[in-house]
Amino acid sequence: MVEEESVRVVRCGGSELNFRRAVFSADSKYIFCVSGDFVKVHSTATEECVHILQGHRNLVTGIQLNPNNHLQLYSCSFDGTVKLWDYVDGILIKTFVVGLKLHALFTLPSAEDSVFVIINKEKPDVFQLVSVKLPKSSSQEIEAKELSFVLDYINQSPKCIAFGNEGEYVAAVRDFYLSVYFFKKKTTSRFTLSSSRNKKHAKNNFTCVACHPKEDCIATGHKDGKIRLWRNFDDDKKYTYTCLHWHHDMVMDLAFSVTGTSLLSGGRESVLVEWRDATEKNKEFLPRLGATIEHISVSPAGDLFCTSHSDNKIIVIHRNLEASAVIQGLVKDSNIFTGLMVDPRTKALVLNGKPGHLQFYSLQHDKQLYNLDIIQQEYINDSGLIQIELTKAAFGCYGNWLATVEQRQEKETELELQMKLWMYNKKTQGFVLNTKVNMPHEDHITALCFCNAEKFENPTLVTSSKDGHFKVWILTDDSDIYKKAVGWTCDFVGSYHKYQATNCCFSEDGSLLAVSFEEIVTIWDSETWELKCTFCQRAGKIRHLCFGRLTCSKYLLGATENGILCCWNLLSCALEWSAKLNVRVMEPDPNSENIAAISRSSVGSDLFVFKPSEPRPLYIQKNISREEVQWGVFVPRDVPESFTSEAYQWLNRSQFYFLTKSQTLLTFSTKSPEEKLTPTSKQLLAEESLPTTPFYFILGKHREQQDEKINEAFESELVQLPLTENIPAISELLHTPAHVLPSASFLCSKFVSSLLLSKETKSSEEISEDVDMEEGKESDDSDEENDFTEKIQDTNNTDLGEDLLHQLSKSEEKELRKFRKVDYSWITVL
Repeated sequence: MVEEESVRVVRCGGSELNFRRAVFSADSKYIFCVSGDFVKVHSTATEECVHILQGHRNLVTGIQLNPNNHLQLYSCSFDGTVKLWDYVDGILIKTFVVGLKLHALFTLPSAEDSVFVIINKEKPDVFQLVSVKLPKSSSQEIEAKELSFVLDYINQSPKCIAFGNEGEYVAAVRDFYLSVYFFKKKTTSRFTLSSSRNKKHAKNNFTCVACHPKEDCIATGHKDGKIRLWRNFDDDKKYTYTCLHWHHDMVMDLAFSVTGTSLLSGGRESVLVEWRDATEKNKEFLPRLGATIEHISVSPAGDLFCTSHSDNKIIVIHRNLEASAVIQGLVKDSNIFTGLMVDPRTKALVLNGKPGHLQFYSLQHDKQLYNLDIIQQEYINDSGLIQIELTKAAFGCYGNWLATVEQRQEKETELELQMKLWMYNKKTQGFVLNTKVNMPHEDHITALCFCNAEKFENPTLVTSSKDGHFKVWILTDDSDIYKKAVGWTCDFVGSYHKYQATNCCFSEDGSLLAVSFEEIVTIWDSETWELKCTFCQRAGKIRHLCFGRLTCSKYLLGATENGILCCWNLLSCALEWSAKLNVRVMEPDPNSENIAAISRSSVGSDLFVFKPSEPRPLYIQKNISREEVQWGVFVPRDVPESFTSEAYQWLNRSQFYFLTKSQTLLTFSTKSPEEKLTPTSKQLLAEESLPTTPFYFILGKHREQQDEKINEAFESELVQLPLTENIPAISELLHTPAHVLPSASFLCSKFVSSLLLSKETKSSEEISEDVDMEEGKESDDSDEENDFTEKIQDTNNTDLGEDLLHQLSKSEEKELRKFRKVDYSWITVL
């Protein structure tokens, strides 16, 4: 039972992981990254998200380890608070209320009771670096109003602030200025480079700064790709700098290694450069990282680096410049042309990803599963180059087929159009290109849809275009003398008075095809492709078109650009009802009759859920987002919810997701982000230090039962002896090298016990035989039986799982007593 009040709009993923630098834990086991209002804790070994630290009410803008306790983490946010976390348990320890909008956070070991933050003054573009004293108190929420000014006229980006030489000074860059503040002297030195106005083609703008951890050396990155190393900057006249130059575009970030022997740099070339000993000749590269490097971080232990990239991913890199893990978030493309789709096989969210790719994104784990390269061409990062764009995509036949459309247009009359049909290969577990059609239409394709009805054995695809035609494509035999194959071919071309075809969709049973031609909706018979009827309300061009489902399959819905929502009855061929609603998104639920429509108002976006059979909405929620909602989709639930209220029953079978203009993915949910973590992720914190070897499964501490009801049901069923090769622990043990095994005497009793199964039911003959045997040998074997019983009890008390240990029957005990009397002393002679 779920309460109505618990249903709310929540951010379910897609937040920027590359908004700020990632931070490593002291032992390099975990990596922390900001993600919208949350802080995510990932394992560097498994990439799994083990905790989500939630508590901020606005965007998190900075995270730093507590220098006085390596198991704690500081975070700051636009909500004006600094929070202290225990990241191992995911617990909020304290909240310090500063009351100002905080843009970045820094910590120093020398400043035990203070942190440094960036705030903005009254003017929006003027920022200050200040020190905030954190008062000590037993209460959980404390006001921290004591601020100390450090530097003025700085950049709000934390990449433009760096502390050096164990906190003796702080360096800040902005525009063409480098400012250095010395804490002991309490003086500021400022250095200026010539601007582009004074020097032709000069791009000396500062972009980032890093300070040597143990020496008086400052490294600055610049817009022209140069790196300058500043020394003797404590004197305004005797300062010097040397230049390192490899990047052809601006330097995005810099970071020194822990010891200071190496300098790391990255930029738009997607290459991590390591400058050893800060020399031009001695440098190493890690190329082809996939996207622009936004941030670079170094672990406190010095064994790991990480890079944050513009495609919303974090790459963990070993000290020898080898990538070891990739934490991939939802890729933010400049435009989502394909909309939101659901892969019928993996239930993953599918949409535009990297340029020319489709990304398959796991909604449950909030991470990318894989990318599908559609265009299959090398991407050239050039702002002036017109790229090939992936504009349309659709799944068909329960995920067996995928149709994509790509286009490129330099001039109005030079349109390059290509449609590709992809077939799912079970062996490779991926999509393989089957058919490629050049210029399937003479103008832009506006929509494409598959016929997913079960009665249609032959897959069918329909495309509509601005050229005034819709085309029907069917799968045909394409075999030749070399191999058997299938391919797609055009079967029918339809049009209506030379109007532009804007939308198309099939009815649930596949018997009808609806195609909108500007303001007119046409209905076609899918067997003969004969025009059956037309609907025309003269309410503007049709923006969205969809059929009803299940009991409402006789209705057709259309939303126009003039803000009218129409519902037609296909049996009476008449308008059933209409409503004035500026619909931007309209999505049918595949598991019910419900339709979700999102309209745009002056305040924000509103949600309406209704059934086509009646115009009265089942659910209305105003202002679900202040931004414009561009796309939405229903995702079927693996386990149905149990909402009893009529207003929330539309969420029982499917979950509704929607994407805003800023590409924030939202949904209606009852669970917090921490509750969405999988059990495997939650157990990582407690079990990551334990070796997952075969001996761990036999001798280690096992988890408690997860579901008692299931186990009770299994107890009533007959127990069958499993084959030994089906037991993972036995299989792993037998394949383990002998030189790493413990002694056999140590493993033998527990290993044998893991193979035994309990036998609860016994026949009357077995019971009588056991009684006779015990009466005949009661006196002889009493001592031996007592000793054996004690050992059985000790075994039962060991912390082994119930799946490995079972009680012995009387007949099995009798057989074991016989073996105990056998003399095995001859083995010692061997």
